[in-house]
Amino acid sequence: MSVTLKDVAELAGVSRSAVSRTFTEGASVSEKTRRKVEKAALALGYHPNALASSLTTGRTKLIGLVANNFHNPFFLEVFDLFTRGLQDRGLRPLLVNLTDETDPQNSVRLLRQYSVDGVIVASSTLSPDFAHAFRRAGVPVVHSFGRFDSAPHAHVVGIDNMECGRMAAQTLLARGYRRIAFLGGPETATSTQDRIAGFLEVATARPGVTVSHSFASAYTFDAGRVEMTKLMMTDPAEAYFCGDDVIAIGALSAIQSAGLKVPGDIGLIGLNDMEMSRWDNIDLTTIRQPIPQIIASSIDLVVSMLTEPDRLPEARLFPCSIVERGTLRPLPA
Repeated sequence: MSVTLKDVAELAGVSRSAVSRTFTEGASVSEKTRRKVEKAALALGYHPNALASSLTTGRTKLIGLVANNFHNPFFLEVFDLFTRGLQDRGLRPLLVNLTDETDPQNSVRLLRQYSVDGVIVASSTLSPDFAHAFRRAGVPVVHSFGRFDSAPHAHVVGIDNMECGRMAAQTLLARGYRRIAFLGGPETATSTQDRIAGFLEVATARPGVTVSHSFASAYTFDAGRVEMTKLMMTDPAEAYFCGDDVIAIGALSAIQSAGLKVPGDIGLIGLNDMEMSRWDNIDLTTIRQPIPQIIASSIDLVVSMLTEPDRLPEARLFPCSIVERGTLRPLPA
């Protein structure tokens, strides 16, 4: 038989309501009573029922963690940091897969069924409409890796994707490449749109440079490999900015399978600095996205909204940096 709140109350010699208050955050209980209850609970092996507690407090401590790309290994790192970070704050992550979901209201209805206290939309490809829908429904929400907006309708935490595109173009041009290209993810993704916009802004302004672009069907290894295989059937560029590390790794595989070398024949630069990019057999030059800082800031925001739900939306941007590895030719001496 499981130990009940009543058992703890009897052993501690206090009322059941005193036991309940001891295990309810913010509830009033004397230090003497708290010590007696905690001692009895330890002796009996009692642990408060989180679901029962939510009926008393009106808080489930559930935070919906919404994502839509479970094929990209980058998000394994993201989910790891998010789940551990939320649990460290006494919250419980509820992972929700919105792959192929196009109607924001469906996601709102789904999360409301679980009475979540807040939502983190962890996606660079889901439309801002998803975060806006949660906010309109009165659910505290943060869009992590979302599109920057100087006057956001919901909290946004991420990077300046246009600036990343500029950084990639400048990096390729500084190494003497004159036929460069952008190989992005899905064309409809806001991250893809912003990255190519920044890339073209810099690349097309340089005289004597030929610029092209193409798009993979998804932010996945297979999509990157398929698209690069197609590109090599024509006249490939000297170097590519791949709008995601996993696309770049797929492109690297296609190039090597064709008997060509990176960077000897074709140069590559990615974006994210996912763990796999550091492996010796990949050694991908990339743009590092400061994932731990973005996730910590996102969690801070959603926690603050639990007590301050009317907090005005803000956009938090974190700077990126180039990580030099082995898939681009070196800078001229």
